[in-house]
Amino acid sequence: MTFKKPMKRKYMQGTTPIEALKRTSEILGGPALYIKRDDLSLLAGGGNKSRKLEYLVADALRKGAKTLVTCGAYQSNHARLTLAAAKREGLKCHLVLSDPTGHGRADEKASGNLFLDRLMGADKIILKPKDTDLFHALDEEVADCAAEGLEPYAITLGGSSILGCLGYVDCALEIAAHEISSKEEFDYIVVPVGSGGTIAGLIAGLRESGSRAKVLGMNVLMKKVTQEPRIWKLVQEIADVYQVGRGATQEDVQCFDDGLGPGYALPTDEMVEAVRLLAEKEGILLDPTYTGKAFAGLISLIRSGFFKPEDKVLFIHTGGSPALFEHQEWFVGDKK
Repeated sequence: MTFKKPMKRKYMQGTTPIEALKRTSEILGGPALYIKRDDLSLLAGGGNKSRKLEYLVADALRKGAKTLVTCGAYQSNHARLTLAAAKREGLKCHLVLSDPTGHGRADEKASGNLFLDRLMGADKIILKPKDTDLFHALDEEVADCAAEGLEPYAITLGGSSILGCLGYVDCALEIAAHEISSKEEFDYIVVPVGSGGTIAGLIAGLRESGSRAKVLGMNVLMKKVTQEPRIWKLVQEIADVYQVGRGATQEDVQCFDDGLGPGYALPTDEMVEAVRLLAEKEGILLDPTYTGKAFAGLISLIRSGFFKPEDKVLFIHTGGSPALFEHQEWFVGDKK
């Protein structure tokens, strides 16, 4: 890379492994499937936001911040990992969380990520109702923290600022290095798309590295018509600010709604099938909100004939398995 990257902390275990999903590939037919285990990181429970936080927390420390403030859903993986990073660095952490579904549990019996937030001793958890403007609520909490002298550092939804996107430029470089060392190129890279920073960083990094892999985003938060322009804007901003991925074009941004279902964090039969499939056949735990729906979208593309039999497809596992414990009822009982 020719650009000068900002300093970062270390929340990853180095290069995350890439594994072949041989049994799943045989069951589904079609392309050869692989998985990059970005669910493995040094922070509590693991997950892809650790890559973004390496840059964001380093920036917070450089600026003398004492309190990290971020936002997300009740079962936010990003909130959990931001809190874990704060604990590692000796910082305070305030979480502004909302319930996007209207039926999430917020009481002391809530499990999954919200339980872990409490276990790790979040300094403040602000629970908001459905349809809360989280960006506004985040700004309000940052202002309150500043007024109290807590020296806050705001981290946007999903850590998907331009700086945070550099975490997935790093991931793209790992993938490109793997392609060179293994002498085996991927035709497609499939990734869940929520706040958009992960896919934007991947596109910028892959185009910069010269990899020919096409990135396919599986929407879990918003539909294609909304997401693609947002992601393209992020890719352009990464190029403008850090001079990386300048060869990317708008055609590099390709998203699908196949796994989204009725909306964010709402279950689908296809998601349940995908989670069960990888658990039973590969011993790998997906989550119900991001990777489960994204893999369901990948299965839909396979069954529709989108891929050629000789294609090699890499799925980015972004983590999130703690949310399974909050939604056990979706997976127990008779299989459909």
